[in-house]
Amino acid sequence: MDEVDALVVGAGVIGLASARALARAGREVVVIDAAEGIGTVTSSRNSEVIHAGLYYPQGSLKARWCLEGRERLYAYCAEHGVAHRRCGKLVVATSDGERPALQALHAKAMANGVADVSVIDIGQARRMEPAVHAVAALHSPSTGIIDSHGYMLALQGDAEDRGAMFAFHAPFVAARVRAGGGFVVEVGGTEPMRLRAQVLVNSAGLDASRVAWRIEGLDACHVPTTRPCKGHYFALTGRAPFSRLVYPIPAKDGLGIHYTLDLAGQGRFGPDVLWLPDAATDAPLDYAVDAALAETFARDIRRYWPALPEGALQPAYSGMRPKIHAPSEPAADFMLQGPAQHGVAGLVNLFGIESPGLTASLAIGDAVVAAVHD
Repeated sequence: MDEVDALVVGAGVIGLASARALARAGREVVVIDAAEGIGTVTSSRNSEVIHAGLYYPQGSLKARWCLEGRERLYAYCAEHGVAHRRCGKLVVATSDGERPALQALHAKAMANGVADVSVIDIGQARRMEPAVHAVAALHSPSTGIIDSHGYMLALQGDAEDRGAMFAFHAPFVAARVRAGGGFVVEVGGTEPMRLRAQVLVNSAGLDASRVAWRIEGLDACHVPTTRPCKGHYFALTGRAPFSRLVYPIPAKDGLGIHYTLDLAGQGRFGPDVLWLPDAATDAPLDYAVDAALAETFARDIRRYWPALPEGALQPAYSGMRPKIHAPSEPAADFMLQGPAQHGVAGLVNLFGIESPGLTASLAIGDAVVAAVHD
């Protein structure tokens, strides 16, 4: 039976950041993933936004790790040549009735330590973005965009430079807590294997709950239900209307159908929110985008961009977010469970790492290392 020091389950952006942090801390690291390569699920199907930290409850892990991770991510991108741009963002109130929500969002951002945000009037907003419709807006100059795949490649390279190894087409099957410490892990695929590991990091995203349920010796009371939530994106044909990101007032289960652009200047809108059944089966994920949704998207977009041309929205892609609250419940915080929470030495479980997980990834990686040593 092969022995490794630290085994990371999942090669999305959080698994990669965790592997890098563990390898930098001197650990021998192996990363396994059922897919053919890095970042094939949530990490590659999102808005590719570097968030400033506006939306999250004061003191939450989302707020803390987003704020810490944001500046570290900008510095990391500059140091490693990862394409990115600090383009800024407007969150717009499109009616007087939305002004209180805009002021509340400003207050939340300031409480989180996002000191560079400001409420601006319609004149200032129109000077920044002449095509926008709003009665007021929140300006966030620290929001940006990133080449997420380029970032993940850099993390992988960093981890490999420090000895980390990656195994793809290698799904996690089960694990057992050993009486003397550590784990015996069953790995499937074309070449099934058993590994002994002292540290086990569950960063499996949508599959994190299923991985945790398959760890013999971990009390199931510590495992939340992960619920997949689908979000669709539509590409904009024609010239981009805005140079910054433009977001509406946040919706109940998300940030609303917002405008982002990629590093080539292509505009896109999304995501919406579609709750799916609990992740309890191995059925393939359905990433199809129904072209008929364009009508609903257009209605919401025209609240802040009335000039959206007819027929300008084309289906682009969709993504899945791992939520650990029910549709009727308030949004849950990130959940990182280490030995201090569940009592199993060497085990770190990560649940519900959705937005702003990409922005917070470097901070989350360091938190994984700290949890291992708790």
